[in-house]
Amino acid sequence: MKIAVTGGSGFIGKRLIAYFHQQNHEVINISRSPKTIQHARTLTWEQLKTNPSELAGLDAIVNLAGESINQRWTAKAKERIVQSRTQAAAQVAQLVESLEVKPKVVVNASGMSVYGTSETETFDERSPHRSVDFLSGVVEQWERAADGIKGPRIVKVRVGLVLDGKEGAFPSMAMPYKLGIGGPIGNGKQWLSWIHIDDMVRLIDFCIQNEAIVGPVNGTAPNPVTNKEFGRVLAKSCIGRTFSRFLHSS
Repeated sequence: MKIAVTGGSGFIGKRLIAYFHQQNHEVINISRSPKTIQHARTLTWEQLKTNPSELAGLDAIVNLAGESINQRWTAKAKERIVQSRTQAAAQVAQLVESLEVKPKVVVNASGMSVYGTSETETFDERSPHRSVDFLSGVVEQWERAADGIKGPRIVKVRVGLVLDGKEGAFPSMAMPYKLGIGGPIGNGKQWLSWIHIDDMVRLIDFCIQNEAIVGPVNGTAPNPVTNKEFGRVLAKSCIGRTFSRFLHSS
């Protein structure tokens, strides 16, 4: 298959491109910058505006572009977070419109924040949007922008907390526990809808390959955990690793 990825230099994007490469797919990284990345040919948005035929024969687009939310939420940062997502979806819509033969599917990233938060409710893909805070409002605008992509099958992967031992949010979350000072946030009852990076990558591939999948898909494991339970398991794991290193060094 010929697959284009936006946001290919990000945490999920790098893993996804490497996975597609292993599956012998032709991968194109679409970026604002001409900087090359491993396992993909890079094309800029400016190049594609003047020569969209570079994507002739394209089977799928995966749109992961969007500025990180892991920063101080100043007014300017909030604007960048929203604009980076809505503009990327709008650019994909324009790109698809410019192609004589459309790709069969566009997988557009989204977020679990679209449901709002609750300590007691369960949310699935049929649950309504609830714009109750900044992140839920961002995701609502993000998905509305994705709805502007006309022609291909559209899948919106609502990404939860993506875990990996070396990258993403997990190393920072684990550090206090490794130092012996970790603990729950607040009452610890907040739910964490999580997924491992390898499963996230395979889920995106599954959405591309299966024509019956349309619309929102919750990109999380089936069993969420509370913040308190997550911390308890993490602390036990860190203690076990420390003890193991002590034994091997003795």
